[in-house]
This record gives sequence, structure tokens and C-alpha cells, in this order.
Amino acid sequence: MAVFSTDISKTIEILLERKQYNSIKNILVTINAPDIAIILRDQPADKLMRLFRLLPQELAADVFVEMEPELQEELINGFTDKELSEILNEMYDDDAADLVEEMPANVVKRILKHADPDMRRSINELLKYPEDSAGSIMTTEFCDLEPGMTAAEALEDIRRTGVDKETIDTCYVTEKRRLIGTITLRQLVLASGGVRVADIMDENFVSVSTLDDSEQVADMFAKYDLLSMPVVDSDSRLVGIVTVDDAIDVIREEATEDIEKMAAITPSGKPYPRLSVFEIYKNRIPWLMLMMLSATFTQFIMKGFEAGLEKVVALSFYIPMLMDTGGNSGSQASVTVIRSLSLGEIEFKDILRVIFKELRVAMMCGGTLALLSFLKLRFIDGIEPSYALYVALAVSATLFVTVIIAKFFGCTLPMVVKKIGLDPAVMASPMITTIVDALSLIIYFLIASVLVLPRVPGV
Repeated sequence: MAVFSTDISKTIEILLERKQYNSIKNILVTINAPDIAIILRDQPADKLMRLFRLLPQELAADVFVEMEPELQEELINGFTDKELSEILNEMYDDDAADLVEEMPANVVKRILKHADPDMRRSINELLKYPEDSAGSIMTTEFCDLEPGMTAAEALEDIRRTGVDKETIDTCYVTEKRRLIGTITLRQLVLASGGVRVADIMDENFVSVSTLDDSEQVADMFAKYDLLSMPVVDSDSRLVGIVTVDDAIDVIREEATEDIEKMAAITPSGKPYPRLSVFEIYKNRIPWLMLMMLSATFTQFIMKGFEAGLEKVVALSFYIPMLMDTGGNSGSQASVTVIRSLSLGEIEFKDILRVIFKELRVAMMCGGTLALLSFLKLRFIDGIEPSYALYVALAVSATLFVTVIIAKFFGCTLPMVVKKIGLDPAVMASPMITTIVDALSLIIYFLIASVLVLPRVPGV
């Protein structure tokens, strides 16, 4: 899609220079809204508004929703009052609420001024819910039916009101606002016109509370293969629905945030192309400073063994290999466990089972690596013969123990962190690598002190 967008952008730039606006409009109306948003993202500010105004009203609203907050603000500042009202009237309430959350106060004031009373009420309702809750990502525009309706009456009601709803694939049956069942459009279409909704609705439905975590809600979409999820309040009254497109947005944002944390980067919430050099610097430097300071532990450990390293220089050759192998082993375990935690496959109560499994894996991996390392050191590396065997034994033994320790910390730390209410992603590669590096050096030097140094004259 990136190549396609680039080609279209070049074509549009040429047509803009020639002022062939009808040709541009004819091209844009054949493209999906998310792709148009990408094309407009790459346009300079002086051309952005001209291109946006070429879009039909309904398509313009769909494109506007897909755009990044910075571009949305730029367009709003350039809109006339009439244009802003037209865009808002075409937007769903949850998208309008998301827009208000992202905009500065002066822009929010203008948005609310030109939104109709119903939208303002819905926006204020949605904004009262905590961030990252089901209530904050739901929409209040859904199809609700009464249990006493016939299938024919229900279809007629959908035809009358459905045009303003975000989805009509699934309708919700309520009695005094309490959710009592769900029914699909397919069921209504295929049912006899006189059958009552209550007789064919599904009473075994899945719903979430307004305060449920949005990430857990998104996971439920995958678990139950849903296109929409009803959201109820503490009295089981239906207050909104979460649609699959919003669930996908949550999953993508959470995945991006976890990846950034696992790479020791402060999450920015912005796409990379929109981050300035200073913002990237600000997100990365605190973690780099922390990792640099934590690495001083390894410096002190090596300094304490300085005399031994001077006598047996060969010992220093294998420090990078031991530290890298330990770090990589810990990362493998932590990434696997963090992913399983996020998917709800394991919980803290499973920690002993996870440790037992990872320790068996560690012994197999560590044993294989230790054997290969021993053969390499003994027959390829050409170490001083008088203590070559003992260096090979020291390195191989350290490698075996280091892999076990790394796997142990890699699987347990994320689970412990999750248990105390923090994000397990922060305990991924960088932090675990630092811990394992220090421990692997201590183990290495202790083993070398017993096996190697006594065989070296003058030590």
C-alpha cells in the first residue's frame, strides 16, 4: 500500500500544479478513507486544505477520523464554521469524543460550539470514563429493540433509525434499558415476520462493564469472534457498544507500547514519522542513562577480578560471549512469558509450572551450548596448554549456569511485576540483560578462581 500511496501522491501533486481539481476528485473518491489519510499526510500544509475540500462530505468525515491529531488540528484551524459543523455531523459520537481528547482547549471549545446538542451530550458522557476503560472507547450509537416487537417491526425500526448507527449487524434487546439479549440482522431477515424478537434472541450473550480495562475488552473480541460488544453499567443497563475497529486500535496501541517498553523506550503515543528528533531523544535518553548506570555493577565486578584477568588474559576473551548468551536467553523467556500474560494464557498462580518448564528448557539449552563451547575452547581456540582444559571447563560451566539463571529471571520477573500491578514489559530485555550480566560475571570469576587461577604460576 505504501508504494501505491506514493504513486498516487505524485500523480496528485502533478494535477495540483496543473489545477486539474476535478481529476483529483475523481481519483480520491475511488480510494478508501485510510489510504486517502496516508496520501494527505504526506502533503505540505498549503496543499492539505485544498485537497481535503475536494472530498465529498461523507468521505471527508471518514478521512478526517483516520488522520493523526496534528493534521486534524491543522484542518480544524482552517475550517470555516460551516465546514466544521458538516464534518462533526458526519462523525460518530465516539470518534468525536476521541477528537476532543486529542485537541488543545481552544480547539475543543470550537468543536463543542459547533456540535449539535445530542453529540455534545454524548461526548461529555464518554469523556467521564477513565482512560483505557471500555467506557472510553465505546459508542452510544447502537440499535436497540424491544422484546415484544415482531421481526417485521424490528426490521422497520432498523430501517428508520439504522442510518445513524455505527453498526446494525447485531442489535440489542432491552427492557427498561436493561440488556436482556442480542439478535443479529441475519436472524431477523430469515425469521418469519410475525415471530417475536424475544423468541429468537440470544440470551447467552457476552458483555463488559464501563470500567473494564480496554485491553481485556479487545482480547475478548478475539476470544469470542465478535464484531461488537455491549457495554453495561453497574445496573446492567446498556449504555453503549465497542466495535471491532476500536478493539483493533486498542490492540495495536498496546502492542506498540509493549514493544517500546521492551526496547527501553518511553512510549510516545505518536507514529514515528510525526516524532521530532528531540521527542525521540527525550523518550530514549532516560532509559539509556539508567542502563549505563546499572552497567557500572559489571565494571565493579571486573575491577575486583582485575589481577586474575591480568594473569590469565584468555579469561577476558569469553566475557562478551557469556554476557550476550545470558542476555539472549533471558530475553527469550521474558518475551514468551510477557506475550502469554498479555493474552491471558497464564497467570501468577501458574508461576511454578512456568518455572519448571523453563528450567528444563534452560538445562537442555545450557547443556548444548556448554558442550559446543567446551569443544571449541579445547580444540580450536589455542589457549595456553597448561591451563587450557580448566579455562574450557570454567567457561562451559559458567555458560550452563548462566543460561539457567537467565531463563529463571526471564520467566519470573515479568510475572512478579504483573502481580504487583506494573507493566511486565518493563522487565523485558534491557532490565533482565543487566541483571544477568552482573550475575554471569560473578559466577564466571568464582568458577575461574577455583578451576583456573590455582593452575597458573604466580597467581
